[in-house]
Amino acid sequence: MRIGVGILGLIWKLYIAVIFVLTAIIMYPFIFVLLTTDKNKKRAFHLFVVWSYLFRVFCFYFVVRKQNAELPDGPYLIVANHASYLDIFLIYSILPNHPFLFLGKSEILKYPLIKTYFKKLNIPVYRGSNIKSARALIHASREVKKGWSMMIFPEGGIPNRDHPKMAPFKDGAFRLAKSLKLPIVPVTFTNNYRLFSDPTHLLGPASPGISKVHIHPYLSKEEVKENTHGELNKRCFDIINKPLLTRLTK
Repeated sequence: MRIGVGILGLIWKLYIAVIFVLTAIIMYPFIFVLLTTDKNKKRAFHLFVVWSYLFRVFCFYFVVRKQNAELPDGPYLIVANHASYLDIFLIYSILPNHPFLFLGKSEILKYPLIKTYFKKLNIPVYRGSNIKSARALIHASREVKKGWSMMIFPEGGIPNRDHPKMAPFKDGAFRLAKSLKLPIVPVTFTNNYRLFSDPTHLLGPASPGISKVHIHPYLSKEEVKENTHGELNKRCFDIINKPLLTRLTK
């Protein structure tokens, strides 16, 4: 029975891969043209929002906001747990109204098609090089001054164990928030790991369904200023983790 479910999940992952590649190829010329000039960069973001909605339609993913708190005026920092690549695909249509950039690990650049999209719009972080990491933070600072919000997964990647339990948060996101005086918007994805598990886990769970997300009340600029980066780390971890703990105890 378990193997049969795993095979169905694998077929679904292959379907998702086909939809992703086809839509990426179709969107590529439009996004590429917009990303050739800085002034059209935010228009490219809105195309990603459209792409996210199309992905949801073709892959039969519905989003339910279990909590939908008011957002601050931008720019702000979005921090979320990360247990599925689905988190990335859906977040554009979940938070479509204020353009944001991802700060993400540079390892994602090894995928040719994703590399083109990611490097031109978002900010890769080279964790093995202090100089390149510092350049990424300087780049982020410049983009925030242009009005962009930032999106970071503080776990530093998708944990390989015990979903939906989170890995400890790294401090970089919270140092950035304090440095740039950004309010913080915590987000929890409670079940995306069940809808689309890591593709390398061939027989891991995958299916269409309802993605449940919590947009938590934000931490204001004043709260960011008054707390140390360590305190902000713990507060955001606890906020994001609470719906996951609730799910585990049910």
